[in-house]
Amino acid sequence: MRPGRTRSPPVVLVTGTSSGFGRAIAAALAAAGHRVFGTVRSLTSDAPDNVTNVMLDVNRDDSVAQCVGEVLAAAGRIDAVINNAGFGIAGAIEDTSVAEAQAQFETNFFGTHRMCRAVLPHLRAQRSGYIINISSLAGHVPLPFQGLYSATKFAIEAYSATLRMELRPFGIAVSMIEPGDFATGFTANRRLTLATTPGSPYFAACRGALERMSRDEQANADLSPVTDAVRTILATPRPALHYPRATAVQRAFVALQPFLPQSLAEFLIRDTYGLR
Repeated sequence: MRPGRTRSPPVVLVTGTSSGFGRAIAAALAAAGHRVFGTVRSLTSDAPDNVTNVMLDVNRDDSVAQCVGEVLAAAGRIDAVINNAGFGIAGAIEDTSVAEAQAQFETNFFGTHRMCRAVLPHLRAQRSGYIINISSLAGHVPLPFQGLYSATKFAIEAYSATLRMELRPFGIAVSMIEPGDFATGFTANRRLTLATTPGSPYFAACRGALERMSRDEQANADLSPVTDAVRTILATPRPALHYPRATAVQRAFVALQPFLPQSLAEFLIRDTYGLR
């Protein structure tokens, strides 16, 4: 496990391991021999085999500091941090209150920022380490009725690219995994904005688009492309910045989008989600 010099087994801190990608990543790394700490909101949550649960609320500075301190006290170091904790809100942008938008950014973006700031002094001191931010293809493709979620992932894309350049002199690698549609708890936990009601002029279109999104997500229960990407990054001295993990069609659209006429790109997205 590089960059930099580390001792075995590598110590990995994964946020948001109660379900979905976080739980699958933690389990896969523990099975591969890593010493894994997984963060949960409640210690009543069961942990995968050989994963140690640590309490964390990424929305609070004190909780982040305590979590990182506990891992350092227990393991003596941290070799990699995987920022996975997050959630999604859905609804038209007009139907999204400022408070709802702030809550989305507080967890998905500022939660990642809190974790990075907390661990970076330790990674810099050992002049080695990995930061892996779980982004999304929604960080490249704006999703109708998930505009604020997409905005957080667009922000993570810029944040991670900048962080990568700043940390290179310290031997710290930064990468992003960008999943497409997978069957995780994200679908069931997606929150509708309070104004997403039958009285909204967007309601019918929003409901139809979310039904299509949910079907696409639930059709793909194999999370191994994401867990394999994490293991690839941690085994690579200089990993890439982007690791898109999605269907061939989704990956092709992301690659071609910058070269398509804007009107065509918009039409293809609208058509996918049944918008006129």
